[in-house]
Amino acid sequence: MATDQKIRVRFAPSPTGFLHIGGLRTALYNYLFARRWGGTFILRIEDTDRTRTVPGGAEGIIRTLRRAGLDYDEGPDVEGQERGKYGPYVQSKRLTIYREHIYKLVTAGAAYQCFCSPEELETVRQIQIAAKQPTIYNKKCREMSSPDRAALIKDGRPHVIRLAIPEEGSTTFSDIIRKEITFENRLIDDSVLLKSDGYPTYHLASVVDDHLMNITQVIRGEEWIPSTPKHVILYRAFGWTPPEFAHLPLLLNPDRSKLSKRQMDVAVENYLDRGYLPEALINFTALLGWNPQADREVYELDELARSFNLPDVNSSGAVVNLEKLGWLNGQHLRRLSKEEYARRAVPYLEAASLITPCPGGWVNEQSGTIFSSQDLQNALSLERERVRNLGDLPEALSFIFGAVPEYDGDLLIWKDAEPARIMKGLGELAEFLELMRDWTESALEARVKAWIDEQGYDTGQILWPMRVALTGRKASPGPFEVAAVLGKERTLARLRKAVEKLS
Repeated sequence: MATDQKIRVRFAPSPTGFLHIGGLRTALYNYLFARRWGGTFILRIEDTDRTRTVPGGAEGIIRTLRRAGLDYDEGPDVEGQERGKYGPYVQSKRLTIYREHIYKLVTAGAAYQCFCSPEELETVRQIQIAAKQPTIYNKKCREMSSPDRAALIKDGRPHVIRLAIPEEGSTTFSDIIRKEITFENRLIDDSVLLKSDGYPTYHLASVVDDHLMNITQVIRGEEWIPSTPKHVILYRAFGWTPPEFAHLPLLLNPDRSKLSKRQMDVAVENYLDRGYLPEALINFTALLGWNPQADREVYELDELARSFNLPDVNSSGAVVNLEKLGWLNGQHLRRLSKEEYARRAVPYLEAASLITPCPGGWVNEQSGTIFSSQDLQNALSLERERVRNLGDLPEALSFIFGAVPEYDGDLLIWKDAEPARIMKGLGELAEFLELMRDWTESALEARVKAWIDEQGYDTGQILWPMRVALTGRKASPGPFEVAAVLGKERTLARLRKAVEKLS
């Protein structure tokens, strides 16, 4: 792998929809490689397949890359502007460039016009399938005489331009991840380079652009391995030196089938919207096929960039384990400061109508409770060790921000205790707490536990119904944590509501 030259790599997505996890990994590995070696990371939009291009697709990809924290050095932005001296960075704006280069290939005999109709091509394909032969073009038009070809062009016959693959020998290229790969030329298709509508295919456009943009390494998915010998042949036909290639392993479902949206959500934007942190998603994606070979799994982006080594990427498929993503997200959430954690959580609480901005902080409009910034941080700390993404916070903390939660009175009963005993204990607890002035978690815990011993109650007879009364749930943060966050007035109101349920 050559790193003694100025590294220039590109992420070149087609705007056919959302950015998926596989695309994010390709972008990330290009980004990490560029940052590791002080190179340039380029975004190029490959929108020459007009039948599959989705309006707004390019803008969506750009926004997602930005949300993920992958800033590129050259390329387009959502405002239609570009930065970099090798543009345009959108292929549909480079059609003249491709036509100039295809003319050179045809003139040199490295490409030729093909006049076969789609119906003819399909007939040949079915015959090949029946004969169990490779389904490649039969080179009918390649053997056409120059006068016949010229006559059809003059007559306005629709045609494409195909690459003339050498009919003998083999084509070999070196892959940074997979070492040397060889293809027999007789099994390589004379692929279309320029379609009848004047738009190039991926084969022509990517090779021309990679050369003109001085790309030094092409890092892409392994699905492009069969196309790479065609690209090497194209480079040679133009008289250019190919870049280095690195083909990333497939991403797999848990059952080891190829990753698909039928088995799991693969849209990056959806994970970010649900409250997975960009830092966690990047950390998770980086480890899909590569490992820094250290005794930890939690990394920030700059740490990944310092460690990334392209030859260490695995050649075998990587399983996408969403349980691991959840775990990593929890780790990154707990790395945030209280202030930053609250800043990122607020949009999710607001979207769930649990809080609304007001002078001095936020208000829950159902209960009228006002929360200062400190109140909010204290509330969020209750579930910080348990929650796995920010999108879970509204459900996890609804008992804090909303009114007194509804629950079945039977839930208040501790094991086989008599309901009357529980009711009496909660009532006396409320009276005791009403006299307390130091309303902190530590003071509440010390005083209440001492009171329980003095009154002769079992600990569970008080703390279990106290927890349920304050949260309405079996599983929740501890009662003293919750009471400290709720405050004295709301705590007493919920305890008295519980007594009413039992009376």
